[in-house]
Amino acid sequence: MNRKLKLWELERVSEEEFKLQKKFPLLVILNDIRSLNNIGSFFRTADAFNVEKIYLCGITANPPHRDIQKTALGATETVEWEYRQSITELIKDLKSEGVAVCSIEQAEKTTLLQNITELKEEKFALIFGNEVNGVDQDAIDLSDYIIEIPQFGTKHSLNVSVCAGVVMWEFAKRYC
Repeated sequence: MNRKLKLWELERVSEEEFKLQKKFPLLVILNDIRSLNNIGSFFRTADAFNVEKIYLCGITANPPHRDIQKTALGATETVEWEYRQSITELIKDLKSEGVAVCSIEQAEKTTLLQNITELKEEKFALIFGNEVNGVDQDAIDLSDYIIEIPQFGTKHSLNVSVCAGVVMWEFAKRYC
């Protein structure tokens, strides 16, 4: 028999320990995410994958908000975040600091997610776009890489928070 573990048996770090631990050199940028539930999911996933920081850009709502908290389950208190109105200014700032900027999008020339091990940079910022329009073209134009998740069904996209979980895990594996 393989017994399911109780929450107290998982030996997770406390919120204070988490805030103090060294984070993976991974940043997440939310480009005009409109769903408060998706924003909360990003925070929860960023906590799970030890992300350094989330940037909320454009129309993306900021915590605290009841609907963000509902899916974040407290991760807005553990994951560092900052609001920036202009995603293009943010990208320019990050690139000047040596961060490789990756738009998660479908485009003419992309790097498939399974090939990110070939990327040589150490620190990455991952841009996730609006639920309808995706990542702004201006952000794509400034990106170092366009990362695409291969898909094999009839739909052309994943929910943005599901996409985030897939992509963040692949990047987090670089640092484990």
